[in-house]
Amino acid sequence: MKPEFSVPAAALQTASHPRRHWLKAASVLGTTAAFSSPLPCFAADAPAAASPPPPAPLALGSRRELFVDDFLIERIIGAESKMHRPVAQDVALVCDAPWEGNTSAYFTLFADDDRFRMYYRGAHWDVAAKKEAHPEFTCYAESRDGLKWEKPKLGLFEFNGSKENNIILTGTGTHCFAAFKDGNPAAPPEARYKAVSAVFRKGLYAYQSPDGVRWSWMKPEPVITDGAFDSQNLAYWDALRGEYRAYWRYFSKRGGVRAIRTATSKDFIRWENQADLEYGDAPEEHLYTNAIRPYFRAPHLFLGFPTRFQPKHQQVEPILMTSRDGRRFQRWSEPLIPITAPKDRDGNRSNYMTSGLLALPGAPHANELSVYATEAYYAGPGSRVRRFTFRTDGFVSVNAGATGGTLATKPLTFTGASLSLNIASRGQTRVELQDAGGKPLPGFALADCAAFTGDAIDHPVKWSGGSLAAHAGKPVRLRFELQDADLFALKFNA
Repeated sequence: MKPEFSVPAAALQTASHPRRHWLKAASVLGTTAAFSSPLPCFAADAPAAASPPPPAPLALGSRRELFVDDFLIERIIGAESKMHRPVAQDVALVCDAPWEGNTSAYFTLFADDDRFRMYYRGAHWDVAAKKEAHPEFTCYAESRDGLKWEKPKLGLFEFNGSKENNIILTGTGTHCFAAFKDGNPAAPPEARYKAVSAVFRKGLYAYQSPDGVRWSWMKPEPVITDGAFDSQNLAYWDALRGEYRAYWRYFSKRGGVRAIRTATSKDFIRWENQADLEYGDAPEEHLYTNAIRPYFRAPHLFLGFPTRFQPKHQQVEPILMTSRDGRRFQRWSEPLIPITAPKDRDGNRSNYMTSGLLALPGAPHANELSVYATEAYYAGPGSRVRRFTFRTDGFVSVNAGATGGTLATKPLTFTGASLSLNIASRGQTRVELQDAGGKPLPGFALADCAAFTGDAIDHPVKWSGGSLAAHAGKPVRLRFELQDADLFALKFNA
């Protein structure tokens, strides 16, 4: 499976040549993944051009790095980048209450202490009458395990003469309400929870809540107005960067394609640094929702699960994209959850990825992450939400077959005394620690490494040289020898 990736024009005949294929080409040629241009010719008496200084080594520290892009990779032979689809599990929620229905949608999920919270639109389309059966509502559900979800009777708003329901918002803002728990230490108690919701082509409104259930406007006017907003727009507190970030729908000026825009804020009211997302040379496509968040195990990375819309058939399918700055993304072309998985996903807008990536409690879920996607939209009495599972960190791997492959990193520095890998190795995997010039360090050559065969989220690499502490802070390289293996991530540890 291939990401849509920018490649220098001098390297290939087409700049949109997929990265997976150029990684394969590099493996055949035994060259680096970034192809070199032909060397220029100089007259005998012409002075040689000064070589540019080598780039500074990558400063990894002790952060976790995922192989979702080529950030770490300098050379790869006999291996390729591979996207992994999540595995379908059971249905987690059915929107079958009278105030919900078959067009219930735009689900937002997050962990909050001892529970998980879910927010969504309750709506129903009367197929026979060809009109809405009732007004849209914002509904709330919660779970202790992420598997079984309850709809509490909150007693806040009346529906058909009764307040025994899970409605938390009526009127303006119910179409696409997206909430989060604010991790900003400066957030006041009345704004421990925040949300955004929108009115089409009018703007994005800011909400606050002391308990995640009772909500009020932070400002009666929209806080962001440049966009279309008819989608699941979202915002959150980015603790690593110390700012709020929002993503929302707009239509591109070229052809009116559904697209995504972002901005940042220090106070959730005044937004700046507005920018449209970029995807290198990837073709322009309709992206309906975005589901973008920093990955909590490696928060310097942004993961997005946007839903690609196909106007001809009105079908949707989630895809994967990643970024290191929140604006420039590498996008994969294959669907993450195809319309064939596993039931009622091929109808009109019937296969959205929800916004949320959860680590569920308990030993059975220790090495997996849960995402949720919708099905049965416009079909039956109520739409459904199904759980899917990824391996932890298991979005993309460097994959080598039975004949083996190698991966060499760019020069890097680290802190700590050991190295751990997230890897599934059916054959033998070894790692070599080299100096910045590519020479194996004594005690840390391939022959000094204990071969690993197995499946581990956090496998400690062992060398006869023992601790890596003496090499911490110094430019080094890693060289992997992989056999029938998927390498997902690495991390240096104290």
